[in-house]
Amino acid sequence: MLSQPRPSSSSSCGAASAPRSRRSEVPAQPRSRGARPGAGSGHPPAGGAERARLPPSPGRMLPSSRTQLWLFFILLCPANIIGLWWAVGSPLVMDPNSICRKTKRLAGKQAELCQLEPEIVQEVAKGTKLGVRECQYQFRFRRWNCTSHSKYFGKILQQDIRETAFVYAITAAGVSHAITQACSMGELLQCGCEPTRSRAPPSPTAGPGTEGTAWEWGGCGDDVQFGYEKSQQFMDAKSKKGKNDIRALIDLHNNEAGRLAVRSYMRTECKCHGLSGSCTLRTCWRKMPHFREVGDRLLERFNGAFKVMGGNDGKTLIPVGDNIKPPDKQDLIYSADSPDFCSANRKTGSLGTRGRVCNSTAMDTSGCDLLCCGRGHRDETVVLEENCLCRFHWCCVVQCRKCSVRQELSLCV
Repeated sequence: MLSQPRPSSSSSCGAASAPRSRRSEVPAQPRSRGARPGAGSGHPPAGGAERARLPPSPGRMLPSSRTQLWLFFILLCPANIIGLWWAVGSPLVMDPNSICRKTKRLAGKQAELCQLEPEIVQEVAKGTKLGVRECQYQFRFRRWNCTSHSKYFGKILQQDIRETAFVYAITAAGVSHAITQACSMGELLQCGCEPTRSRAPPSPTAGPGTEGTAWEWGGCGDDVQFGYEKSQQFMDAKSKKGKNDIRALIDLHNNEAGRLAVRSYMRTECKCHGLSGSCTLRTCWRKMPHFREVGDRLLERFNGAFKVMGGNDGKTLIPVGDNIKPPDKQDLIYSADSPDFCSANRKTGSLGTRGRVCNSTAMDTSGCDLLCCGRGHRDETVVLEENCLCRFHWCCVVQCRKCSVRQELSLCV
C-alpha cells in the first residue's frame, strides 16, 4: 500500500537515488569508469533493488575503511604485521603509502612492490575490496554471510575450512582482476594493452556472413598475465614453498585457483568493419570475464571443494576419502570441517543466524528451514521508502518522490 508521496531532492540525469529504508541504507554500487575500446570488464550490480529492500542483518553492510584495512593485512601479511598494525590503531584509508609505511617488517617481493611500485599496491587494495564485495554477494543467503566484523572474520581465516578457501581464492582473483583492468584503463605505467604479436588467430563465435573474413588483433586486450603475476607476487609472498607447512600449501593452492578463475576464462570479442554494414574486416581483442562470473565459478568450486590431508613427505596434499580423484589446480581445498554457524561463537567466527532475513517458501540455503537451523522464524511488517513517480525534466534532471511501502519479512528467531 502506497502512502502519500513526498517530494524529494532532484538528482542528475540517470542517477536517481536508490530506494531507501527507514531501517537501513544500502551503499551505492561503484560506477564503472570509461575505458578504451575493448578494455577492462565491468562489474554487474550485486542485487540492485532487491538488496535495497532488505533490512540490516549481522554482517550485511560493506566493511568500513578500518575493517577493509584489517582484512587486507590479515589476508596478505604475517601475524606479526597484523599485530604491528593494530598497535598503531589509526583508521587510515586504503592508501599505498600508509600501507607500506605502517608495515615496515614486510620483506622480499612485498617490500619490493612497496618501495618500487606503490601504485600496484593501490590496485592490490582495490582488488581486496572487490573480493570482499563479491564474497558478501555470493554468501548473502548462507548461514555464514562473509561478515565484515573483524573479530569474527579473523577466526574464519585462522581455520582451514571451506569458507577460508573461498576467501583466499576470491581475494587473489580480485587482485588479479583489478590490476589487469588498471592496465587496460591506462592507469599504470608498467603495463598497458595485451601484446598480440605472437597471438594465434582469433576464433570467436562466427556470425552470419563472417566466413572467410579477414581479421586483425586490435582494440585493447586485457593483459591478464601481468595481473596474474603481480597477484602471485603479493598474495603468495607470505607462504614459503617447501617448508613442510600444510596450511601454506592449502593457501597457495586456493590463491592459484582464484587467479586461474580469471586467466583461464578470457573471451574473444570482435568488431566488424566495412561499408554498408558489411564485415570485410574484423578487429578482435581479448577481455576478462566479468567479476560476477568469477564469483559464480568459484562458488561452484566451493560447493564441490575437496577435503585434503598432508602427505608423509610434508609437501603433498592427499584427498580424504576412498576413490576420490586428486583436486586439479582450479578446485578449492580445505582440511577441517566447517562449524554449522547456527549460533554466535567467537571461537569459530560464527555470528549466528538470529535475526537474519529468510525466505519462508524457498527450499534452498535462503529458506527459513535451513537458514534458521530449525529454530523457526517470525513474520514482521516493516515500512520501506522507495522512489516513485519519477519524471525526467529537460535537461538533465530526474525528480522522484518518496513513497512508503509496507513489506512482510520473515526473520530467524
